[in-house]
Amino acid sequence: MNNTQAFHWVSAGFTDVGKVRKINEDNLLVLPERGLWVVADGMGGHEAGDLASSTIVEYLQNIPEPTSFSAFVDEVENRILLANNNLFAEAYQRGGNVTIGSTVVALLIFQGYAVFLWAGDSRIYRWRKNDYRRVTRDHSYVEDLVEQGLIRREDAESHPNANVITRAVGSSPDLFIDIDVVELQDGDQFLLCSDGLYKDIADQEMGDAMAKMSPEASAKFLLKTALDRGANDNVTVTVVSVSI
Repeated sequence: MNNTQAFHWVSAGFTDVGKVRKINEDNLLVLPERGLWVVADGMGGHEAGDLASSTIVEYLQNIPEPTSFSAFVDEVENRILLANNNLFAEAYQRGGNVTIGSTVVALLIFQGYAVFLWAGDSRIYRWRKNDYRRVTRDHSYVEDLVEQGLIRREDAESHPNANVITRAVGSSPDLFIDIDVVELQDGDQFLLCSDGLYKDIADQEMGDAMAKMSPEASAKFLLKTALDRGANDNVTVTVVSVSI
């Protein structure tokens, strides 16, 4: 990797309990000084989801300044795996009949490259030169059905098993984290979110907001839009804009 252009970024992130839930099981981490942004969406109920997502953030929030690209990626991955071990052990101590789990999606920026790490169905989208697309693949039952051609993508959100995820931090002693690396371009924008956002807001609406607004304004606008539409789930959104 030899992309040595000096990139800069601005970012903003917000989370809200929504209009129905009593506890916010989402958590986010915004560390622009480290080039690290994380969204975690907990599950399990009875405060277990909140514990799971906050544990991930706690393991990552004190990450040291990266010394190299590979060391940065390895450190983030290793800390997520440590959180996985912690949560799985906690569930076992509670009797083993509860899952203390959380999705996680992380964006790393270092020396002209962006890295996506994820497990579960929280997402990263990228806006680049009027092209807005999802750059992560959900680890979910319905995503598997779509890829197998058994259901149409437009029917996935309304499927009765739309909330069933197939991978999460804390749900298994062995966690595999998907990782992807892309070269940055001037003007790239990234949006990280929990499913509470994209269930209420179409991709086109998210892309339009990012194209017209600053990261803080677009993140606030999208959160408010989700809340105005009922927000049956917790809602978390983070927007990162990159420039040379």
